[in-house]
Amino acid sequence: MINTKQVIEYIVYWIKKYIKKSQLNGFIIGISGGIDSAVTSMLVAMTKYPTIALEMPILEKKKNLLSQKHINFLTSRFINVYPLKIDLSSLFTSFCHTVHVNKKMKKNKDLALANIKSRIRMMTLYYYANIKNYLVVGTGNKIEDFGVGFFTKYGDGGVDLHPIADLTKSEIRSIAKEFNILDCIQKAKPTDGLWEDQRSDEEQLEASYEELEWAMKMSKKKSKHISLFKGREYEVFKKYQILHQKNNHKMIPIPVCKIPMNIKKKIKN
Repeated sequence: MINTKQVIEYIVYWIKKYIKKSQLNGFIIGISGGIDSAVTSMLVAMTKYPTIALEMPILEKKKNLLSQKHINFLTSRFINVYPLKIDLSSLFTSFCHTVHVNKKMKKNKDLALANIKSRIRMMTLYYYANIKNYLVVGTGNKIEDFGVGFFTKYGDGGVDLHPIADLTKSEIRSIAKEFNILDCIQKAKPTDGLWEDQRSDEEQLEASYEELEWAMKMSKKKSKHISLFKGREYEVFKKYQILHQKNNHKMIPIPVCKIPMNIKKKIKN
Protein backbone atom coordinates (compact mmCIF):
# COMPACT_ATOMS: atom_id res chain seq x y z
CA MET A 1 0.00 0.00 0.00
CA ILE A 2 1.16 3.53 -0.75
CA ASN A 3 1.35 6.41 1.70
CA THR A 4 -1.64 8.21 0.19
CA LYS A 5 -1.27 11.47 2.14
CA GLN A 6 2.37 11.93 1.15
CA VAL A 7 1.70 10.96 -2.47
CA ILE A 8 -1.15 13.48 -2.66
CA GLU A 9 1.01 16.23 -1.18
CA TYR A 10 3.85 15.44 -3.57
CA ILE A 11 1.66 15.44 -6.69
CA VAL A 12 -0.02 18.73 -5.74
CA TYR A 13 3.42 20.25 -5.10
CA TRP A 14 4.65 18.91 -8.46
CA ILE A 15 1.66 20.37 -10.33
CA LYS A 16 2.09 23.78 -8.67
CA LYS A 17 5.80 23.78 -9.47
CA TYR A 18 5.08 22.89 -13.09
CA ILE A 19 2.50 25.63 -13.67
CA LYS A 20 4.71 28.26 -12.03
CA LYS A 21 7.50 27.31 -14.39
CA SER A 22 5.14 27.39 -17.39
CA GLN A 23 3.85 30.85 -16.39
CA LEU A 24 0.32 29.94 -17.44
CA ASN A 25 -2.91 30.82 -15.64
CA GLY A 26 -4.71 27.60 -14.74
CA PHE A 27 -5.85 24.15 -15.82
CA ILE A 28 -8.52 22.45 -17.88
CA ILE A 29 -9.41 18.79 -17.48
CA GLY A 30 -11.94 16.52 -19.16
CA ILE A 31 -14.32 14.85 -16.71
CA SER A 32 -15.47 11.39 -17.77
CA GLY A 33 -17.14 10.13 -14.62
CA GLY A 34 -14.34 7.62 -14.07
CA ILE A 35 -12.05 7.26 -11.09
CA ASP A 36 -8.93 8.48 -12.91
CA SER A 37 -10.38 11.84 -13.96
CA ALA A 38 -12.05 12.17 -10.55
CA VAL A 39 -8.78 11.75 -8.65
CA THR A 40 -6.80 13.90 -11.08
CA SER A 41 -9.31 16.75 -10.95
CA MET A 42 -9.16 16.70 -7.15
CA LEU A 43 -5.37 16.92 -7.21
CA VAL A 44 -5.47 19.83 -9.67
CA ALA A 45 -8.18 21.66 -7.72
CA MET A 46 -6.06 21.42 -4.58
CA THR A 47 -3.44 23.67 -6.19
CA LYS A 48 -5.99 26.53 -5.85
CA TYR A 49 -5.30 27.57 -9.43
CA PRO A 50 -8.36 28.21 -11.65
CA THR A 51 -9.55 24.87 -13.04
CA ILE A 52 -12.14 24.21 -15.74
CA ALA A 53 -13.90 20.85 -15.34
CA LEU A 54 -15.14 20.07 -18.84
CA GLU A 55 -17.82 17.56 -19.83
CA MET A 56 -17.86 16.64 -23.53
CA PRO A 57 -20.74 14.29 -24.40
CA ILE A 58 -20.87 12.82 -27.92
CA LEU A 59 -24.12 11.15 -29.02
CA GLU A 60 -24.81 9.82 -25.53
CA LYS A 61 -28.07 7.89 -25.31
CA LYS A 62 -28.39 8.79 -21.65
CA LYS A 63 -26.83 11.45 -19.46
CA ASN A 64 -23.51 10.68 -17.84
CA LEU A 65 -24.71 11.09 -14.28
CA LEU A 66 -21.33 10.12 -12.82
CA SER A 67 -19.53 13.03 -14.48
CA GLN A 68 -22.23 15.45 -13.36
CA LYS A 69 -22.15 14.11 -9.81
CA HIS A 70 -18.38 14.44 -9.61
CA ILE A 71 -18.42 18.00 -10.93
CA ASN A 72 -21.00 18.87 -8.27
CA PHE A 73 -18.71 17.17 -5.73
CA LEU A 74 -15.78 19.32 -6.93
CA THR A 75 -17.61 22.65 -7.05
CA SER A 76 -19.02 22.10 -3.57
CA ARG A 77 -15.46 21.85 -2.20
CA PHE A 78 -13.39 24.20 -4.36
CA ILE A 79 -14.21 27.77 -5.33
CA ASN A 80 -11.51 27.66 -8.02
CA VAL A 81 -13.31 24.96 -10.08
CA TYR A 82 -15.52 26.12 -12.93
CA PRO A 83 -17.87 23.61 -14.60
CA LEU A 84 -18.37 23.65 -18.37
CA LYS A 85 -20.34 21.32 -20.63
CA ILE A 86 -19.97 21.26 -24.41
CA ASP A 87 -22.00 18.79 -26.48
CA LEU A 88 -19.79 17.66 -29.38
CA SER A 89 -22.40 15.45 -31.07
CA SER A 90 -23.02 17.75 -34.05
CA LEU A 91 -19.28 18.13 -34.66
CA PHE A 92 -18.77 14.36 -34.65
CA THR A 93 -21.81 13.79 -36.87
CA SER A 94 -20.55 16.44 -39.30
CA PHE A 95 -17.18 14.69 -39.48
CA CYS A 96 -18.83 11.35 -40.24
CA HIS A 97 -20.88 12.98 -42.99
CA THR A 98 -17.82 14.72 -44.44
CA VAL A 99 -15.77 11.52 -44.74
CA HIS A 100 -18.82 9.56 -45.98
CA VAL A 101 -18.96 7.00 -43.17
CA ASN A 102 -21.31 4.13 -43.99
CA LYS A 103 -22.09 0.64 -42.76
CA LYS A 104 -20.32 -1.01 -45.70
CA MET A 105 -16.92 0.25 -44.61
CA LYS A 106 -14.41 -2.28 -43.31
CA LYS A 107 -14.24 -3.44 -39.70
CA ASN A 108 -11.61 -0.88 -38.62
CA LYS A 109 -14.24 1.84 -39.02
CA ASP A 110 -15.55 1.51 -35.45
CA LEU A 111 -12.10 1.86 -33.92
CA ALA A 112 -11.27 4.79 -36.20
CA LEU A 113 -14.44 6.61 -35.17
CA ALA A 114 -13.86 5.88 -31.49
CA ASN A 115 -10.45 7.50 -31.84
CA ILE A 116 -12.00 10.47 -33.65
CA LYS A 117 -14.24 11.09 -30.63
CA SER A 118 -11.16 11.21 -28.42
CA ARG A 119 -9.37 13.57 -30.81
CA ILE A 120 -12.36 15.92 -31.06
CA ARG A 121 -12.35 16.12 -27.26
CA MET A 122 -8.63 16.88 -27.30
CA MET A 123 -9.18 19.73 -29.78
CA THR A 124 -11.94 21.14 -27.59
CA LEU A 125 -9.75 21.06 -24.49
CA TYR A 126 -6.96 22.88 -26.31
CA TYR A 127 -9.38 25.45 -27.76
CA TYR A 128 -10.34 26.59 -24.28
CA ALA A 129 -6.81 26.13 -22.97
CA ASN A 130 -5.47 28.48 -25.66
CA ILE A 131 -8.12 31.11 -24.96
CA LYS A 132 -7.46 31.10 -21.21
CA ASN A 133 -3.71 30.35 -21.29
CA TYR A 134 -4.35 27.15 -19.35
CA LEU A 135 -2.65 23.75 -19.28
CA VAL A 136 -4.48 20.61 -20.45
CA VAL A 137 -4.27 17.95 -17.75
CA GLY A 138 -4.01 14.25 -18.61
CA THR A 139 -5.82 11.55 -16.64
CA GLY A 140 -4.00 8.41 -17.80
CA ASN A 141 -2.62 5.94 -15.26
CA LYS A 142 0.64 3.96 -15.34
CA ILE A 143 -0.78 0.83 -16.96
CA GLU A 144 -2.51 2.81 -19.71
CA ASP A 145 0.33 5.22 -20.46
CA PHE A 146 3.41 3.01 -20.06
CA GLY A 147 2.16 -0.57 -19.94
CA VAL A 148 -0.36 -1.38 -22.68
CA GLY A 149 -0.75 2.00 -24.41
CA PHE A 150 -4.50 2.10 -23.80
CA PHE A 151 -5.14 5.63 -25.05
CA THR A 152 -5.69 7.45 -28.32
CA LYS A 153 -2.62 8.98 -29.92
CA TYR A 154 -3.27 12.74 -30.19
CA GLY A 155 -6.55 12.15 -28.39
CA ASP A 156 -6.59 11.60 -24.63
CA GLY A 157 -2.83 11.13 -25.01
CA GLY A 158 -2.51 14.74 -26.20
CA VAL A 159 -2.00 16.69 -22.98
CA ASP A 160 0.44 19.06 -21.27
CA LEU A 161 1.08 17.15 -18.06
CA HIS A 162 0.38 13.71 -16.55
CA PRO A 163 -0.12 13.96 -12.75
CA ILE A 164 -1.12 10.31 -12.13
CA ALA A 165 0.82 8.48 -14.86
CA ASP A 166 3.20 6.97 -12.29
CA LEU A 167 0.30 5.45 -10.30
CA THR A 168 -1.30 2.08 -10.91
CA LYS A 169 -5.08 1.66 -10.83
CA SER A 170 -4.82 0.08 -7.38
CA GLU A 171 -2.90 3.09 -6.06
CA ILE A 172 -5.40 5.48 -7.63
CA ARG A 173 -8.22 3.62 -5.89
CA SER A 174 -6.41 4.13 -2.57
CA ILE A 175 -6.20 7.88 -3.23
CA ALA A 176 -9.88 7.96 -4.23
CA LYS A 177 -10.76 6.50 -0.83
CA GLU A 178 -8.59 9.12 0.87
CA PHE A 179 -10.46 11.84 -1.04
CA ASN A 180 -13.85 10.27 -0.27
CA ILE A 181 -14.64 10.27 -3.98
CA LEU A 182 -18.28 9.32 -4.54
CA ASP A 183 -18.82 5.62 -3.95
CA CYS A 184 -20.64 5.19 -7.27
CA ILE A 185 -17.52 6.42 -9.09
CA GLN A 186 -15.14 4.27 -7.05
CA LYS A 187 -17.20 1.16 -7.84
CA ALA A 188 -17.96 1.96 -11.49
CA LYS A 189 -16.47 -0.24 -14.19
CA PRO A 190 -13.67 1.65 -15.97
CA THR A 191 -14.65 2.66 -19.51
CA ASP A 192 -13.23 5.06 -22.08
CA GLY A 193 -16.75 6.11 -23.15
CA LEU A 194 -15.91 5.94 -26.85
CA TRP A 195 -18.13 3.04 -27.91
CA GLU A 196 -21.90 2.91 -28.44
CA ASP A 197 -22.17 -0.33 -26.48
CA GLN A 198 -20.30 1.27 -23.53
CA ARG A 199 -17.87 -1.65 -23.36
CA SER A 200 -15.61 -1.56 -20.32
CA ASP A 201 -11.82 -1.23 -20.35
CA GLU A 202 -11.51 -4.82 -19.13
CA GLU A 203 -13.65 -6.09 -22.01
CA GLN A 204 -11.40 -4.30 -24.49
CA LEU A 205 -8.15 -5.31 -22.80
CA GLU A 206 -9.33 -8.86 -21.99
CA ALA A 207 -7.77 -8.50 -18.54
CA SER A 208 -8.37 -6.51 -15.37
CA TYR A 209 -6.12 -3.63 -14.35
CA GLU A 210 -4.92 -5.67 -11.39
CA GLU A 211 -3.89 -8.50 -13.71
CA LEU A 212 -2.09 -6.10 -16.03
CA GLU A 213 -0.30 -4.49 -13.07
CA TRP A 214 1.01 -7.93 -12.19
CA ALA A 215 2.09 -8.56 -15.81
CA MET A 216 3.84 -5.19 -16.01
CA LYS A 217 5.74 -6.00 -12.82
CA MET A 218 6.71 -9.45 -14.11
CA SER A 219 7.85 -8.07 -17.47
CA LYS A 220 10.44 -5.91 -15.72
CA LYS A 221 12.01 -9.03 -14.27
CA LYS A 222 14.14 -10.26 -17.15
CA SER A 223 14.26 -13.74 -15.65
CA LYS A 224 10.48 -14.07 -15.96
CA HIS A 225 9.90 -15.67 -19.36
CA ILE A 226 6.39 -16.39 -20.61
CA SER A 227 7.14 -20.13 -20.55
CA LEU A 228 7.28 -19.96 -16.74
CA PHE A 229 3.58 -19.13 -16.48
CA LYS A 230 0.56 -21.36 -16.83
CA GLY A 231 -3.21 -20.99 -17.10
CA ARG A 232 -4.61 -17.49 -16.54
CA GLU A 233 -1.18 -16.07 -15.70
CA TYR A 234 0.11 -17.24 -19.08
CA GLU A 235 -2.89 -15.67 -20.87
CA VAL A 236 -2.53 -12.32 -19.07
CA PHE A 237 1.25 -12.13 -19.47
CA LYS A 238 0.96 -12.93 -23.19
CA LYS A 239 -1.82 -10.34 -23.61
CA TYR A 240 0.32 -7.73 -21.86
CA GLN A 241 3.31 -8.47 -24.10
CA ILE A 242 1.17 -8.24 -27.26
CA LEU A 243 -0.43 -4.93 -26.25
CA HIS A 244 2.87 -3.44 -25.09
CA GLN A 245 4.55 -4.29 -28.40
CA LYS A 246 1.59 -3.25 -30.53
CA ASN A 247 1.15 0.14 -28.82
CA ASN A 248 4.78 0.90 -28.11
CA HIS A 249 4.75 3.62 -30.78
CA LYS A 250 2.40 5.63 -28.54
CA MET A 251 4.65 5.38 -25.50
CA ILE A 252 7.96 6.52 -26.98
CA PRO A 253 9.02 9.90 -28.40
CA ILE A 254 8.21 10.44 -32.08
CA PRO A 255 11.09 8.95 -34.10
CA VAL A 256 13.24 11.51 -35.86
CA CYS A 257 15.40 10.58 -38.83
CA LYS A 258 18.83 11.84 -37.79
CA ILE A 259 20.91 12.39 -40.91
CA PRO A 260 24.68 11.92 -40.50
CA MET A 261 26.65 15.11 -41.13
CA ASN A 262 28.79 13.45 -43.81
CA ILE A 263 25.57 12.88 -45.79
CA LYS A 264 23.72 16.09 -44.89
CA LYS A 265 26.62 18.51 -45.35
CA LYS A 266 27.45 19.44 -48.91
CA ILE A 267 30.96 18.35 -49.75
CA LYS A 268 33.06 21.10 -51.28
CA ASN A 269 35.24 20.17 -54.20
